[in-house]
Amino acid sequence: MEKLYYERPYVKQFEAEVTGCIPDKDVKYLVRLSRTAFYPEGGGQPADTGTLGDALVLDVRERPEGIVHITDRPLPENSLVTGILDWERRFSHMQNHSGEHLFSGVVHKYYGYDNVGFHMGKDEVTVDFNGILTLEQAEEVEAEVNELIWQNIPVLETYPSKEELNALNYRSKKELSGQVRIIEFPGADICACCGTHVMTAGEIGILKVTGLMRYKGGVRISLLCGREAFHDYRRKLKAVQGISVLLSAKPDSVLETVTKLKEDGAKKDGDLSRLTRELLIYKTAQYPVSGDPLLVFEEHLLPAQLRQFTTMLYEEKKGSVVLVCSGEDGLYQYAAGSSDMDMREFSRQLNEKLNGRGGGNALLAQGTFQTSFQEIQKVFQEEIQRRI
Repeated sequence: MEKLYYERPYVKQFEAEVTGCIPDKDVKYLVRLSRTAFYPEGGGQPADTGTLGDALVLDVRERPEGIVHITDRPLPENSLVTGILDWERRFSHMQNHSGEHLFSGVVHKYYGYDNVGFHMGKDEVTVDFNGILTLEQAEEVEAEVNELIWQNIPVLETYPSKEELNALNYRSKKELSGQVRIIEFPGADICACCGTHVMTAGEIGILKVTGLMRYKGGVRISLLCGREAFHDYRRKLKAVQGISVLLSAKPDSVLETVTKLKEDGAKKDGDLSRLTRELLIYKTAQYPVSGDPLLVFEEHLLPAQLRQFTTMLYEEKKGSVVLVCSGEDGLYQYAAGSSDMDMREFSRQLNEKLNGRGGGNALLAQGTFQTSFQEIQKVFQEEIQRRI
């Protein structure tokens, strides 16, 4: 099969003969052509999509029998068909793949690390290196890559002989046999590759590192190039502008403003926690010491406050078994505690009879009831009586 995506990588439309079409699973069809401009998935680059006549090309794969196009409908064998690529998708892949080569080449040049993983996803490109980079180092590589892009250096494609290949110092993720395709960015990178690329680096437009994380003893870099980097910048700029309006702060001051808000919030949370504890201590003191069971309804308690109040009540001997509920008719949060009775079995029985969910340990259980408060009162008393 003639591979137009190598011979003429900028072809957007072509004609070919259908040499085979067989049904596949999920009401799809495997179509083979005399030639194709559709790139099959491989080397971390997704397959091209588009149309073959009236059929949608959903995926393209390279198999032992050749390249197969997975379509949504059959095509007559021996017929001529027009293929049209989703060019925006293809060109984005070319920009991102070429940008990744430049980035990996510069990393290899300065740090000696190998690119051991590459994936071109829907929202980002990830590159895995077998060594550690800091964010500052990644940004220095990013800066040099963009200088090379703006210098518009050429992208060279060659198929060297075995002797020529042996003399080349090129990057490759695995041992190669047969004819090897080499992609070179002069002065920046030489790499064996089966993917599609732009013809000059300037077509990449820009490369932006969007993330860095430790991964399998090395680092995983997230990046975007060209059109995808532009769309990512537009989304993030809108988000920053929206936040700056909400905070009444200039976009460049958003980080400092949010940091101060976070510090102020942490202080307020600490003050609120202290005041809540003082309030619960006061409320606990209002109940007499008693060996009887105690059921309490308290408005607007958060789950952590429910646990805190329940623990205070039973530890201060305000009830042999304490059940505290907070919520509104039909849905209540609860916490149940006791020093004398196992709360695991007790809460299990309450959950079973009150359409509840939750659990805990022997001293304290927590969950929700989907019922009325009157029904909670009734079942609570029944369970206590049953255990006396």
